[in-house]
Amino acid sequence: MSMEIKTYYLYEPSTAAAGAVAGLFAVGCLATIFLSIRHKSWIWFVMVAAIAMEASGYGARVKSAGDPTNQSLYVAQFCLVVLAPVLMAGVIYVVFGRIVFLVVPSQHRTTKFLWVPARWITPIFVGFDVVALLLQLIGAVMISGTSPTDKNAKDKLHRGRDIAMVGVTLQIIAFGLFSIIAARFHFTSRQFRKILEQKVQTAEGSKFVTMPGSTKKFNPNWRRMLYVVNISCLLIMVRSVYREIDFAEGKTGTTQKHEWYVYVFDAVPILFVVIIYLICPPGRFVHMGWRQPKEGRELASADSSSDAYAMGTRSNEV
Repeated sequence: MSMEIKTYYLYEPSTAAAGAVAGLFAVGCLATIFLSIRHKSWIWFVMVAAIAMEASGYGARVKSAGDPTNQSLYVAQFCLVVLAPVLMAGVIYVVFGRIVFLVVPSQHRTTKFLWVPARWITPIFVGFDVVALLLQLIGAVMISGTSPTDKNAKDKLHRGRDIAMVGVTLQIIAFGLFSIIAARFHFTSRQFRKILEQKVQTAEGSKFVTMPGSTKKFNPNWRRMLYVVNISCLLIMVRSVYREIDFAEGKTGTTQKHEWYVYVFDAVPILFVVIIYLICPPGRFVHMGWRQPKEGRELASADSSSDAYAMGTRSNEV
């Protein structure tokens, strides 16, 4: 006779907490959609998808809290919340790549200066992100989809945990390296700001600049966007370390016995990521279309000229 499952949780999940967080992510998702359309940031819809996953995940958690024996709801809420930040990390790589592509003079766009080939910044880190996402997906499904009554349940949980940990570890290594590169660039890029302030002028009283051959206006304070990238890296890293510990401890670990860990070390950091990108949407500072615009690609291959770096000028004015 099979044992009846009373709950998939090791605590009594809070419907109110899950509902509040789901609501906040839903509002953040709508606001991000609005800003993405306003600034024509089509690639930023990847972030929209990630935020929607968070909102859906905590929404499913509300349902799951009311029906803790429902395996499908438990799997859905667990997988969506675990995977969404991985997607966020991927599009943050794109933002940094766009900043580098538009700001760094061609002769400085070297592996020695950036530590990674400029043209491969986004592909390399997004590639790691995709692999990490797939591994965490497989591991999360195995962990959340395994019932205590299943045959070889212990082996399945251990296997799922190991796979998920490999995925999170890969993400931490790649994201950690990226965070170091982004933080370092925050300081090394100062030299370009000084050069550009000397060579490039904007219309008096204007807070925006345009790229040569383009009518799209940008906020020239691209260094503000670097602050946002670095802060978001720190927040996602905190969440990733928590998930590494959570997977390592397994079902009997402290983090799985107390619900507050999920909100303090996962929900709150990711909510702050959403908030800071609402305050400073990338499309206001760099081109966030699906592809780098033609004029941008042409400028990237040219010698350094003051026009090529109009976006990086007057950083203290805004």
